[in-house]
Amino acid sequence: MQHETAQARTGPPPAEQLEIINPATEELITTVPATTPQQVDAAVTRAEAAQRTWAALAPADRAKALRRFASTVDGHIEELAVLETREAGHPLGNACWEAGNVRDLLDYSAGGVERLTGRQIPVAGGVNLTFAEPLGVVAVIAPWNFPMPIAAWGTAPALAAGNAVLLKPAETTPLTALRLAELALEAGLPEGLFQVLPGEGPVTGTALVGHPRVAKVVFTGSTAVGKRIMAQCAATVKRVTLELGGKSPNIVFADADLERAAASAPGSFLDNTGQDCCARSRILVQRGVHDRFLELLEPAVHAFRAGNPADSATDMGPLISARQRERVRSYVPEDAPALIRGSVPEGPGYWYPATVLAGTPGDRAAAEEIFGPVAVVIPFDDEDEAVRLANDTDYGLSGSLWTRDGARALRVSQAVAAGNLSVNSHASVRYSTPFGGYKQSGLGRELGPGALAAFTETKNVFLSTEPSTEESP
Repeated sequence: MQHETAQARTGPPPAEQLEIINPATEELITTVPATTPQQVDAAVTRAEAAQRTWAALAPADRAKALRRFASTVDGHIEELAVLETREAGHPLGNACWEAGNVRDLLDYSAGGVERLTGRQIPVAGGVNLTFAEPLGVVAVIAPWNFPMPIAAWGTAPALAAGNAVLLKPAETTPLTALRLAELALEAGLPEGLFQVLPGEGPVTGTALVGHPRVAKVVFTGSTAVGKRIMAQCAATVKRVTLELGGKSPNIVFADADLERAAASAPGSFLDNTGQDCCARSRILVQRGVHDRFLELLEPAVHAFRAGNPADSATDMGPLISARQRERVRSYVPEDAPALIRGSVPEGPGYWYPATVLAGTPGDRAAAEEIFGPVAVVIPFDDEDEAVRLANDTDYGLSGSLWTRDGARALRVSQAVAAGNLSVNSHASVRYSTPFGGYKQSGLGRELGPGALAAFTETKNVFLSTEPSTEESP
C-alpha cells in the first residue's frame, strides 16, 4: 500500500497548508492547516483528559454514545460520500458504501463495549481475576486509498475500548476525517476524545509516533514506512498494528466456473483504480483454460467503465495523484506485453487505463505492488505450482481461488500464506471478521470480534482467600 509518513525529511521545509486537489479535475478544492509537533503535543494533553472521562463512563453509556455517533454519520452519508469523491476520486456509489461502512463499524464496535470482559481463572489459595483496561491515547495513521473506512478500523474499536484517538489522515485526503470529527462532537462525544491532525507524514506522523504519551500506533500504508514506524515505536516499546502492502493472487483452476471467474476478475484489481492492498493483481490461470479465460476476461475488462466519479455509471475513477500515475506507468513500458488495455477520459485528471499484462514470475510487475489498475496473467500446470507461485512474494495479505472442488479449496487455502482468502469470491474485508497479513503485509489483526481487545491492557489481580493468622480483637 503506497503511503508516506513518519520518515526522515530530506526535501523542502514542512508545509504550513496542505493543498487538497481533486484528482479527477486537477483543481484545487481547498487548503487545510498542517499540524505542527507542538500542536500534536497539545492534542495529546487534551486527549488524555478526555480519555479519563470517557473511560470512567458506565459501559452502557459509552456504547450509547458510539451508537449516537453511528446514527449521526448515517444522517450524513451522502455529504461524506461527496467529500470522498472530490478528494479521493472514488465513484460516488463506492464512496457511499465507504461512509456506510464507518457507520456500521461504529455500531458493531458499540456492541462490544459491554462484552469486553475479563476472566476468573481457577488458582490455589484465592480468586484470580483479569481486567481489560484501555491503553490511553491511540494514534491512527490512515492512508489515502480508503480514507474513511480504514480510519474507522482503528478509531471505532479504540474508542469502544475506552481510549482516546488522534487520527492523522493522509496529506491528500483529510476532508472526510475532519468532518467525522465534527460529527463526533455533534453526537455528544467528549471534546478532545477524537481529534483529527492533518499534516505531512515526516512532521505530524513522526511527532505522533514518537510521542511518549501515545500508547499505541495503528498504521496502514507501505511496508517500507511501516518498518520505520515499527523501529520508532521500539524506542518506547510502543504497541503497534501494521497493515501494509500486498501482491495478492487470483488462482483460477481448470475446474472453476470460468465465466463467473472471468466476470468478477476486473473488479478484483480495478476497484478503486487498483489502489487497494488486497487487489488481485496476479492472476494465476491453469494452463489448460488459460486462453479461454483471457477470451472471457477481455470484454469484462472493457465493460469496467472509467469516467467522472460523480456519474452513477462510473466503475473506476482516476489515480490519486500525478506522482502515483508516474509510478504505475513505470511498470508498463511502451513495449510491455499487454494482453488487454482499457480506455480512460481525455483531458485533465490522473487517469490510467485498465491494463492486463502477460507475465512471468520474475517480472517486476509480477513481484512488486503496483497500486494501480494493472494485473499480470501467469499460467500454471498443477496445484503444487499454483501454491508455489502464490507464495512467491514477500507479501501475504489476501487472495482468491476459483474451483468447484471443495477438498482442493481447503487444501490450497491452508497452503497459501495469506491472512485473508476467498473461495469463488474476491471479498477480503468484513467488519465482523479479522483482517491482517502474513509476512511483510503487516503485524496484528484489525476488525472482527477481537478488535476491542487489541486496544486494551490485561491486568491480572489475585485475591487471597487464606484465613488470617492474626486473631480478631
